[in-house]
Amino acid sequence: MCGRLIPDRSVSKAHREARMTATLDDTELEAGFERTIEHHDRIEPRDWMPEGYRKTLIRQIAQHAHSEIIGMQPEGNWITRAPSLRRKAILLAKVQDEAGHGLYLYSAAETLGVSRLQLTEMLIEGKQKYSSIFNYPTLSYADVGTIGWLVDGAAICNQVPLCRTSFGPYGRAMIRICKEESFHQRQGYELLMTMMRGTDEQRAMVQESVDRFWWPALMMFGPPDDESPNTAQSMAWGIKRNTNDDLRQRMVDMTVPQAEALGVTLPDPTLAWNEERGHYDFAEPDWDEFLQVIKGNGPCNAQRLAHRRRAHEDGAWVREAATAYAAKREATS
Repeated sequence: MCGRLIPDRSVSKAHREARMTATLDDTELEAGFERTIEHHDRIEPRDWMPEGYRKTLIRQIAQHAHSEIIGMQPEGNWITRAPSLRRKAILLAKVQDEAGHGLYLYSAAETLGVSRLQLTEMLIEGKQKYSSIFNYPTLSYADVGTIGWLVDGAAICNQVPLCRTSFGPYGRAMIRICKEESFHQRQGYELLMTMMRGTDEQRAMVQESVDRFWWPALMMFGPPDDESPNTAQSMAWGIKRNTNDDLRQRMVDMTVPQAEALGVTLPDPTLAWNEERGHYDFAEPDWDEFLQVIKGNGPCNAQRLAHRRRAHEDGAWVREAATAYAAKREATS
């Protein structure tokens, strides 16, 4: 008996009470989080949030930020070949806006405890993705207008509801981004309208561009709702406000009248107004193609990532110099 360990029941009881208190605290915090979501209020960085909510936000905001930065490449390809000084200035301003959008979004992601450097490294290592649309080439100058009209038009459909997303920094960043994206969409439409009033060759160039970008633009909203693994939870948390299919339908309904005004034909023979639904019927995009693109097998996946990786490596000395300068300032202050 002298060698037998007698359990300290008082300690065990205290430990059990501490665990119950911690559990109660977590329950209260989660209840407060759910009330905020239910009332359509904002979750702020210092508020308690479920780990799944935080990880979902990091994934979505990072993908959005990466898309803005990678999206500079296909249009930047035409800056030196713009047909006039005015068009060059417009395109330069737009690409600069996209860089700013990426920085706003990286800043929003950083409030969740992840650094911009970490996100960039995950992108170039293939651990995070960007929008599938930016893995398609820009083969003619008309693509600059088509990207503005269709791609930024799809972005507006997707991003305007995000101004009401449940995470404060993300929603506030989206307000300015959406204002600028709306301008980009009008700029693209104006460019295409000018070309459609030009020569037969210019009109043919616009139609060929629209034929190439229509289906990839519809894929931007993600897979169909019944194949989307994240939509239900993101909507329950108020991160998303609309499903992929709802946003895709909104895009089609918005674009068809604009295409008629432009005088271009959208490459979908099934496209027709459905009086009973009050929406346009349209065909499904090629989802096998979409899956191949997001797996890294699109026309420009390797090129886009290689360029981003090279830019990141070339900028290493700037980051090192800035870090050394900051450390020196802190040491002497």
